[in-house]
Amino acid sequence: MSASVLEQPGTRLFPKITQQALDDLRARIGKPIENTVEPWNHEATRDNIRHYAHGIGDDNPLWCDPAYAERSSQGGIVALPSFLFTTSRIISGYVGGLPGVHAMWSGADWRWHRWVRRNETIRTEAHLADLVEHDTGFAGRAIRQVYHVDFYGDGGDKVAEAESWCFRTDRDAAREQGTKYRDVKNKPPRVYTEEELQRVYKLYEAEEVRGATPRYWEDVQVGEALPTMAKGPMTVTGFVAFAQGWGGLYIRANKLAWRQIRNHPGLGIKNRFGIPDCPERVHWEPEMALMVGAPGAYDYGPERCSWLTHQMTNWMGDDGFLVRATSKLRRHNPEGDLLFIDGKVTGKRQEGGRHLVDIEQQAVNQDGELSVLGTGTVALPSRGH
Repeated sequence: MSASVLEQPGTRLFPKITQQALDDLRARIGKPIENTVEPWNHEATRDNIRHYAHGIGDDNPLWCDPAYAERSSQGGIVALPSFLFTTSRIISGYVGGLPGVHAMWSGADWRWHRWVRRNETIRTEAHLADLVEHDTGFAGRAIRQVYHVDFYGDGGDKVAEAESWCFRTDRDAAREQGTKYRDVKNKPPRVYTEEELQRVYKLYEAEEVRGATPRYWEDVQVGEALPTMAKGPMTVTGFVAFAQGWGGLYIRANKLAWRQIRNHPGLGIKNRFGIPDCPERVHWEPEMALMVGAPGAYDYGPERCSWLTHQMTNWMGDDGFLVRATSKLRRHNPEGDLLFIDGKVTGKRQEGGRHLVDIEQQAVNQDGELSVLGTGTVALPSRGH
């Protein structure tokens, strides 16, 4: 099915963004989302935290090794900041409205108030915050759909809050008229030399987890660079590893898959066997990705956001605390891509009794193309306090 569609330009397969559907969706702005889909994780158990951390390639013992964590300044396992993606499908890109219109997770603005402790239960509240129309090179008209989510811990206090956004795009327009990946789609698959792979492996070997050695605020200099972090070369195996820890949005089996598609008309897209299946297949089926205008099976947006926070938690050490992080995705990372994440300190300040460091990040692929921009604010220990 997919191959024949790609060979027949002008074929319409998917619903368009209609004004009526957009008006109906706009009427939901500010209203609490009731009876939202169950999250992948209700609790921050030892295994849930570790599975998510390993899904982004993070082996920090503060979240993966109970014996180490008990000796640390935290006194036990805590959840890495981006773990909260697993406790809300909404923050992860589970959008409402505009049935049959593609959704691509494209960025977030996180604020954390405290660590989430091992075995803590997380409760969330969410609402649609905004709809913004854009003209894009990917698909022409697109709607940026912004959600706000609050996260509450065992004591009822707010542990974090965040906005995330997806771009809703016309799948047929992206495939037929989109200009962003016109050249990429015609390129042969990237085949890495052993020398190129060794460059990545050396970065992995040199990756430093600051850990128990405090990084004091006084010792940090504006303009200081964070160590370059590598991610990739990307494979469908890696995307699946992330989904194992994160849970995915629509990955269901048998009766549960049938029920989901029955309850959400327009969600199921028939595969080559004529079976309605979830749109999340764009992350492991190249043919499906090409049908919606992407250059190939590609990484998850929350995964890339978590890579940026991974770089900062490695750098800050056990005594640091990630206060805020933003991410803005600029292109897809299809399988075969390689990412280099760089960061630098852009400011230092004292605020509310805390010693804060501001960081800017960007990641480019193997061809120097911008993949994602990010910022962060980290609270560090002070020698005077």
